[in-house]
Amino acid sequence: MIIDLYKFISEEKAYWSELEEIIEKIEKQTLERMDIHEIKRFHYLYQRASADLAKVSGFSSEADIKGYLESLVGRAYSETHEIRNKNYGFSFTKWFFKTFPQTFRRHIKAFWISLAITILGMSFGAMAICIDDEAKDIIIGFSHLKGDPNQRVEYEEGISPESDRMKGTKSRFSAYLMTHNIRVSIFVFAMGLTWGIGTIITLFYNGVILGAISMDYCLAGQAKFLVGWLLPHGSVEIPAILLAGQAGFVLAGALIGWGTKMSFRMRMRKIAGDLATLMFGLAIMLVWAGFVESFLSQYHEPVIPYSAKIALGMAELVILILFFYMSGRSRSEINRG
Repeated sequence: MIIDLYKFISEEKAYWSELEEIIEKIEKQTLERMDIHEIKRFHYLYQRASADLAKVSGFSSEADIKGYLESLVGRAYSETHEIRNKNYGFSFTKWFFKTFPQTFRRHIKAFWISLAITILGMSFGAMAICIDDEAKDIIIGFSHLKGDPNQRVEYEEGISPESDRMKGTKSRFSAYLMTHNIRVSIFVFAMGLTWGIGTIITLFYNGVILGAISMDYCLAGQAKFLVGWLLPHGSVEIPAILLAGQAGFVLAGALIGWGTKMSFRMRMRKIAGDLATLMFGLAIMLVWAGFVESFLSQYHEPVIPYSAKIALGMAELVILILFFYMSGRSRSEINRG
C-alpha cells in the first residue's frame, strides 16, 4: 500500500521518463543496437514500471497516471517480445559518432598494447641515435631524412613566401599519402594473422623510425621545427596506425581464443563487424591526415608560423581524444564511468 502517493510519483517519474526515452529511440529506429548493460537497464526499468502500475491500480483518482503507465508498460512489452526483423537503414553519422568510438572503447586494452609497443620502439630508436652516430643511416630508410636537420631547416625556411613549391602537386601528393598510409595500416592489421607477432614487429619498427627522427632533430636543436612539421598531420595519422595495431591484436586474440570456450568460427564472427568498423574508421582519419600533410604540414616559417601549426595539431589531438572518450556513450557507460 502506498502511504504518500504524490511522493511515490515524484520518486518514480525519473525511471518512467528514462524508459520512455529508450522506447522512443527504439520506435524511431535511432537505437539500432544495445549492449548487455543497456539491455539489463531496459529490462530493469520495464519491470519497475510494471510494479509501479500494480501499485497505482487501486487508486481510482489517479486515472491519468494509471493510463500513462499502462501505455508505457504495453509499449515496453511490445518491444521486448517483438520477433520481426526491423529494417534499419545505414546512417553514416550514427556509425561515425556512435558505433566507431564505442567499438574503440570496447577493445581499449588492445589499443593500450599497440601504444605501449610503439612507445617502446620510439625509446629504442631515440636511444640508438644518442649512443651510435652511425645508427641514423641504418635505422632511417628515407633518403631525405638522412641529411643534416639544420641544413634541411635552413632550406625550408629559406623558401620565399611568394613561391609555392607544392603548386599543382598537392592533390596528387595527398592522394599518395592517403593510399600509402592506408596500405601500411592494412599491413599492420593483417599481421594479426601471425597471432599478433607481425603486428608487434611492425609497430615496434614504426616506433623506432619515429623515435630516431625525433631525437635526430632534437639533438640538432630543431625541436620546434619537428613539432610544427609533424604535429598537424601526425596527431591524426599516428593514432590511426595505432588503431590498425589495435585491430591486429583483436584479430590475434580471436585466432588464439584464450579464455573463451567459443569455437573459432564463432570468435571470428563475433569480431568481424568490429574489425571492419576500426579499419574503415582509421581510413577516414588517414584521409584527413593526408590532406593536412599535403596542404599544411609541408609549409614552414615564414609561410606559416610554427605556433599556428602546433596549435592546430594540439587542437586536433584534443578533439580526437574527446571523440573517442565521449562520443556515443550510452547512459550505462556514463553510470559505470
